[in-house]
Amino acid sequence: MSSSDWTKKGATLSDKSARKEFGLTQNQIIDAIKSGKLQYRQNHIHGNPYLRLLRNEVESLAKELFGNDYFEDQKLQNKLSQINSEINRLKRKIKVLEKNKEELIERNVN
Repeated sequence: MSSSDWTKKGATLSDKSARKEFGLTQNQIIDAIKSGKLQYRQNHIHGNPYLRLLRNEVESLAKELFGNDYFEDQKLQNKLSQINSEINRLKRKIKVLEKNKEELIERNVN
């Protein structure tokens, strides 16, 4: 992989995200690194270390370990979770806007 793959937006993910999105365990990730299936870079955030992995390699590993059906199911579950989060964020924003609207109407009436 070229170094540009490490700098593209969305091309990398942390080991924690890989576990959450693809259902991998930390041991599976470490074994894949040792066997050369995954490249990694070690990073730190606020003094806490984590592994940065290439998304396309993690996807390939998940397909290899669990099969294409499981991989697609995990992908759909992740997308559904993102959509639900966005819907909840927008609902909270609507609630705040409705409250602001009511306050403005109340001021205008008085």
